[in-house]
Amino acid sequence: MDTRNIELGRVTGGAGWETLRARFSGLLIRPGDEGYDAARRVWNGSIDRYPALVARCARAADVPTALEFGRAAGLTVAVRGGGHNVAGFGTCDGGLVIDLSGMQAVRVDRARRRALVEGGATWAGFDREAQAFGLATTGGLMSSTGVAGFTLGGGIGWLMRRYGLACDNLLSAEVVTADGRQLRACAADHEDLFWGLRGGGGNLGIVTRFEFGLHPVGPEVLGGLRLYPQRLAAEVIATWRDLMLAAPDELTLSTVLRRAPASPSIPDHLHGEPVVAVAGMYAGPAEDAARVLRALDALGPPLVDGIGPKPYTAVQAMSDGAWQPGFENYWKAEFLRSLDDSVIETVVDFAGRITSPLSDIKLAPLGGAVARVAEGDTSYPHRRAPWVININTRWADGLPDAHVAWTRALWEAVQPVSTGGVYVNFLGDEGPDRVRAAYGESNYQRLARLKTVYDPDNVFHLNQNIPPAR
Repeated sequence: MDTRNIELGRVTGGAGWETLRARFSGLLIRPGDEGYDAARRVWNGSIDRYPALVARCARAADVPTALEFGRAAGLTVAVRGGGHNVAGFGTCDGGLVIDLSGMQAVRVDRARRRALVEGGATWAGFDREAQAFGLATTGGLMSSTGVAGFTLGGGIGWLMRRYGLACDNLLSAEVVTADGRQLRACAADHEDLFWGLRGGGGNLGIVTRFEFGLHPVGPEVLGGLRLYPQRLAAEVIATWRDLMLAAPDELTLSTVLRRAPASPSIPDHLHGEPVVAVAGMYAGPAEDAARVLRALDALGPPLVDGIGPKPYTAVQAMSDGAWQPGFENYWKAEFLRSLDDSVIETVVDFAGRITSPLSDIKLAPLGGAVARVAEGDTSYPHRRAPWVININTRWADGLPDAHVAWTRALWEAVQPVSTGGVYVNFLGDEGPDRVRAAYGESNYQRLARLKTVYDPDNVFHLNQNIPPAR
């Protein structure tokens, strides 16, 4: 075991440790304990950290208890929800991981269309409970994504054009601040904190419970993907672009360029072949679906036509198989103001030179309900951006240089049409200038002032960090 930077005496020595053991109802996991290796790992296999202590909380009261111990011991504090953050901020070397994965309860109030969700829940659990009543809210593009990190960063998902981002559907949050207070933030109480939680990431505290508004969706929707050969990619993307520019809010489709994965839904002879997919969901009346998607018919028969009536939960989980944990990942992303033919040509060219069979290039639309919220109403600011590109580079060969170089080169090639912004949930560990780009100067400064109020010592700095204003 690699025990770099682990000072066990700071963890297990003194009265603080005994007090923690007496008050903490969850599981305390140290190096050498059974399950330590599993507890320290996160989704991105590129991240290999060795915390001194993982405090897996079982209830909300465990969170301030663990936080108080960590601060008194002078430990760096990381907070883990679903563990999906590509930058790996849910773990650390030599510090304390406050792990919420033991807190996954979801309670649905059908009559009021509300869901109360603990901070360690994933979208798989959320969707399962809400769909028991034919209800949903905008959730993750992989069902194993944590509700907490996804929502706190904004929350781009299949329902966003109809019902807004996840953070737009957040009604209240119960938060543990850096000084151990447990606050309820909503439009009427601690409204400044509530503003900051809707896009500001984990900078302002640890959310132990979320309250969401729900909408009637499913249990069956039209969704899935159509697969085309990559030689038609430019035509497919242009047709999709024009379709989305005129689409109703109920439709959210993305395009994905990659090599076909070895999925049971894809014929064996296509596995590993260069393809372009049109994937997503139509959350409107079934009788209107054919009319809405008619533009795609001009592309001719696809290699695979997987768009059809499906359980909402199946559409939410349709990317899970291609994005299992443990592989190494490096991402770059950007909001784009245009997808003209020259940009499409660039993206298609890079897709033809992709360096890993596990990587992909995603293009997604925004607009709809996302754009009808004012830029300053939430700390997520990018309301007018029409498109987002996410370059998901992923490999298993242990040789990152070529993969990283390819990713950066594509990202640089689309900079001429960048809005200047980036979605914080797609952001790697890219430095303070990129964090500013994720918020824009006005929202960034407002968040920095909030940081001074709620976390003046920057205890919560293992995130896309916004230091306190000085």
